[in-house]
Amino acid sequence: MNSPPIGLTAPPTTSAAGLRRTMLVMLGLVSMFNYIDRTVLSVLQEPIKQELKLSDGQLGLLTGLAFALFYATLSLPIARLADRFNRRNIIAASIATWSGMTALSGLATGFGSLVAFRIGVALGEAGSVPASHSIIADYYPPEKRVTALALWGLALPAGIMLGYASGGWIAAALGWRLAFGVIGVAGLALAPLVLLLVREPKRTGSGLSMQAETAPPLGEAIRFLWRLRTYRYMLIGTTLHAFAQYAMMSWSAPFYMRVHDMPLADVASWLALMNGLGGGIGIYLGGRLSDAAGSRDPAGRVWVSAVAMLLMVPAALLQFLIPSLTASLVFGFVATMLMFFYYGPIIGVPQSVVPPRIRALTSAVTLLVFNLFGLGLGPAVTGFLSDHLAAADGMHDISLRYALSVVVLFSLAGAGSIAWASRFYASDLTEH
Repeated sequence: MNSPPIGLTAPPTTSAAGLRRTMLVMLGLVSMFNYIDRTVLSVLQEPIKQELKLSDGQLGLLTGLAFALFYATLSLPIARLADRFNRRNIIAASIATWSGMTALSGLATGFGSLVAFRIGVALGEAGSVPASHSIIADYYPPEKRVTALALWGLALPAGIMLGYASGGWIAAALGWRLAFGVIGVAGLALAPLVLLLVREPKRTGSGLSMQAETAPPLGEAIRFLWRLRTYRYMLIGTTLHAFAQYAMMSWSAPFYMRVHDMPLADVASWLALMNGLGGGIGIYLGGRLSDAAGSRDPAGRVWVSAVAMLLMVPAALLQFLIPSLTASLVFGFVATMLMFFYYGPIIGVPQSVVPPRIRALTSAVTLLVFNLFGLGLGPAVTGFLSDHLAAADGMHDISLRYALSVVVLFSLAGAGSIAWASRFYASDLTEH
């Protein structure tokens, strides 16, 4: 089912504009199911822990390292395929794989089998994001790219919202096993629609050095990325921020259930609102404000993210430390909104300073570093720290409050690194 490539380098016709909208919507739906399937485990941690007799450390490995290790490392070779072959087909195969593994997760009998299914989910999800970034970059010119990728990025909070809501509500009514099954089967139905409605675009040039008709050798491409100071320091900063972000996203449901005694259905509703609306506002504002600031000063596309991270830290500390449930939810909404400001810029800025034949690879390298340290270690370290505080200091159910407060501080270092990256963006645009 290989559709002929389309080129969108000319001013968009009505047909081209329609293709762009269809592509963006379909890839947004793929990304949304990516985050639904990833989030559902987070909201189901408490009933899974009780039935399968797991520790916080084991839960942290499930939501973090066991998934991230394979997701991050597999994204690199699959991205190399996406830089060479039909990206649309890779995306369709990816969603079929991870959705099937999500459905099978409802059959888990213990920690080992749940890890195996999570590895299968990681294998599938590793293929969709770099290929999606590359396709979108070919559909949109540089001056519209951050906004387009931020709009696509709205699938993240939408997926998290639906993951919390659907997972929590289905589990409350039917149990956690059927929640996995229903959500996984729903994702499987999307794969054939991708093949029918998304067209593979022509790979467009960008006027940069290292142009080639085929993807360059891996070592050459990695060395090129490392020399881009904007990319290097943005990657370091967002990776440090991801350590805190994924810990917060993974452990918010257990935090509210343990510390504030909220039932699962209520937690699902509030976290769906917090991450869906708050995260959506943050991604949209991050993209729009970055492009607006960049129209006056190119560095603005970078430093907006640093300011948002800096402001997020006190809001998050109040979320976890303040005794009032209502105040915690309000500050959590603010923290979540600010937490997602970086999303459009970390995708759009690198895509604007690298050649088209390494765009998917660039996203894969970002995912590799970002997820191994952020997603892989953030939830796991938080879980083990919570276990330690509960055992050594007798905090028991409130240990998560202080474990989360510690890991949030990583975003301060992240803000500093991204602020430093903004110094080099204008020169990297012109030099490369």
